[in-house]
Amino acid sequence: MSDNTRSWFIVLCLLSAYTIPSSSDDKNYAKSLLKFKQSLTNPTMLQNWKEPLVDKLCFRNTPIWTGCLCLNGSFIGLRLEGMGLQGKIDIDSLSELPLFSFSLMHNNFSGPFPSDIKKLGKLRSLYLANNSFSGEIPDNAFSGMKFMKKVVLSHNLFRGKIPMSLMEMPRLVDLQVQDNLFVGRLPDFWQENLTVNFSYNNLEGRIPVKLSNQKASSFIGNINLCGKPLDPCKPKNSALKISFIAAAVGGFALAAFIIILLICRRRAKPLQYVKSVDMEKPSYNNKHETYKNNEHGKLYFVKNDNERFELEELLKASAQVLVSGSFGSSYKAALHSGKSYVVRRFRQMNNLGKEEFYEHMRRLGRLSHPNLLPLVAFYYRKEEKLLISHFVANGSLASHLHGNRSPNHPCLDWPTRLRIIKGVARGLAYLFKELPTLTLPHGHLKSSNVLLDGKYEPLIADYALVPVMNKNHAQQFMVAYKSPESTQNDRVTRKTDVWSLGILILELLTGKFPANYLRQGRGPNADLATWVDSVVREEWTGEVFDKDMNLGRHGDQGQMLRLLKIGMCCCEWNEEKRWGLSEAVERIEELDISDDDDYSSYASEGDLYHSSREMSDEEFSFSRA
Repeated sequence: MSDNTRSWFIVLCLLSAYTIPSSSDDKNYAKSLLKFKQSLTNPTMLQNWKEPLVDKLCFRNTPIWTGCLCLNGSFIGLRLEGMGLQGKIDIDSLSELPLFSFSLMHNNFSGPFPSDIKKLGKLRSLYLANNSFSGEIPDNAFSGMKFMKKVVLSHNLFRGKIPMSLMEMPRLVDLQVQDNLFVGRLPDFWQENLTVNFSYNNLEGRIPVKLSNQKASSFIGNINLCGKPLDPCKPKNSALKISFIAAAVGGFALAAFIIILLICRRRAKPLQYVKSVDMEKPSYNNKHETYKNNEHGKLYFVKNDNERFELEELLKASAQVLVSGSFGSSYKAALHSGKSYVVRRFRQMNNLGKEEFYEHMRRLGRLSHPNLLPLVAFYYRKEEKLLISHFVANGSLASHLHGNRSPNHPCLDWPTRLRIIKGVARGLAYLFKELPTLTLPHGHLKSSNVLLDGKYEPLIADYALVPVMNKNHAQQFMVAYKSPESTQNDRVTRKTDVWSLGILILELLTGKFPANYLRQGRGPNADLATWVDSVVREEWTGEVFDKDMNLGRHGDQGQMLRLLKIGMCCCEWNEEKRWGLSEAVERIEELDISDDDDYSSYASEGDLYHSSREMSDEEFSFSRA
């Protein structure tokens, strides 16, 4: 049993000790859930939350609506993890529910902590990790929540002091606030059997005695914390002793200097002061304070033709949180020069030593292709790394396919989608050519890593990072490790990136997100290739294509079908039967939006399907062994 599964099992066991609400009110709960859904943006994963309302939210321990938690046929909470959700958390609608457990981990929520969370008086477990929440948490945020057992706020941008109302929870057994920007001293927690994690904040002072039996890893990354289990705190009078010693040494040094000066009779040259490029930068009391007292204090620019700026200027720039994902947070930083950059912060990037890391980044810096997002600079620190690239204002392919429609984000028509996939194929082919020694020249090819410039030309991002990522983290989150050969045989090959290209083609044509890329990926599109296969087998090929594309011309439909075939051949489960990249790129380049080929004579969806079976180049393989 995995740690995550075990954690949820324990929560459910704990809940079973309490009175579970009756299922007779499930219809009212469903109304409240619909009200809560209206406050969210991008709730595409909650499609089955809709009218007509269900009479029961649970069948035994199985939820009827996505994300509901059930125990013995009763609704007890929400687990909405990894769904791309954002917007406002409507606590008032949730207060009408019997919530024992509430999780929004691995989403895109931002803004302040929902201070009225204390209205959820029955809550036992709260999980808000891996979002972009920011600002200070009010001191009384958890007042009155006497049943709370687990509070998980890690991997956000919370700052200020740790709220004292956490001390008012007599049943608290698990507190995780690592990877934030909390400051000040640790509260003197008193709860028995409490497990904590305060690592990678800006906390200071002596660790309370009650917490001294915790693991040292629960406190690392706070350079001003001391005491067991970390290094002992220095005596209070140490600063005074040091000042006396420094004064004495200074006096001897001054006397020696005067003697030498008299001997040399002014022959010494004037001292020249040189500014060190490695000197420490001053710390700032904002969300970037994490980087104070850094090891090297400078950015390394991979090319000579880029605008130069220092880390200090980057940290002072106005910043906007773009996303907080499985690899870390991304910020948009606007410099005084008018240019904007994206700063990506990585913690799970310690697979290579310093020199090897520098060499790999310099290697990536030498890459240059119209369809690659170039690396501008990087920052090295043992605990974390920063990768800096240009800001692309038009967003990602994923945001255009799956985000909310607006005048600034019109629907992508077929010619635009074909141009995008051609650019992606060319960029991927360039990576294969320039990085011949890498098993995975990209490794993480997906729609959110395809950015679009003002003319909707694609720029591939986050390429060639597998060598520097921690292996366990890469295998858990990177797209290449969702491939059949990885999930079934625990290996990847050069054709694994081709599989990712195939899934991207299917996503672009269908408009459906491949849910298997999420940690908790479930649903009808979890394996997008299998879903496409099942639809085409039933001779409903026209139902595969995204209706937002212009489907009016049969010539276009013929080209779409050709690209559909290419996509299926690229993500063939049998690796030996899967196309190589060169063949896939060649076939993609042959596509032309103005080509009114023989497919224009086919009027029905069934004819479109049968025409694919008559292609002379190679049998359209749908096998999924």
